[in-house]
Formats: sequence, C-alpha cells, structure tokens
Amino acid sequence: MPGRARKLIITERQQSVLQTMVRSGTCPQAVAQRARIILLAFDGLANEDIAGRVGCERHAVGPWRRRWAEAFQRLVLVECCEKPSALPRAIEGVLSDRPRSGSPGKFTAEQVTQILAVAC
Repeated sequence: MPGRARKLIITERQQSVLQTMVRSGTCPQAVAQRARIILLAFDGLANEDIAGRVGCERHAVGPWRRRWAEAFQRLVLVECCEKPSALPRAIEGVLSDRPRSGSPGKFTAEQVTQILAVAC
C-alpha cells in the first residue's frame, strides 16, 4: 500500500508561472508536464490520479513533489529578493532534468589538440 503523498505549498506568483508554463507553446514539454504535476498536486490530487491526467506512471510523480518541496524555500527567496524575471528561470531550473554524467570521452585533451592542429 502506498504512503501518503507530500502536500505541496505554492505561492500565487509561483502558481501563475506554472500555469503559464503549462499553456506555453515554447516551454519544453517535459517541463510543462512537470509544472502540471505540481499544480495538480497542489490541488490535492493523489499521485495515481495525477499520473492518469498527465499521462505518466504513478511512481514518476513522487520525485517531482519531493523536488518541489525541497526547493520551495529557495523559490520564495528568489520571488521576494530578486527581479520578477528570476522566478520563471528558477522554477524551470527546479523542473528541469539534472545534468547526467554521460560516458567518458574517448580522446584525451592532447589528442583533441593534435586533431584540431591537423584539421586547421
């Protein structure tokens, strides 16, 4: 049996930014989907219901709830202390994928320098 989902808190400005992201045609779709997850979670829906509405798996909703809850205080500081344009960037940062390590390079820095020298 699943546990209780974390209750989310968002400010009016944050809610406005999230709604703008959901409706935007230029916002990356993954970020817009996550914004919708946060809005639905704020409305009190369960993870399973959110997953059904958004079109993802139930287990994919929880991490975004947690990430939002962990970033909430930082977002409030951005909202209160920085320019209005900083809040959408901060929210997009919270809802974006974290950098991944990827595979290591196949060439050393010295080899890349030699290749560039030959090419030029």
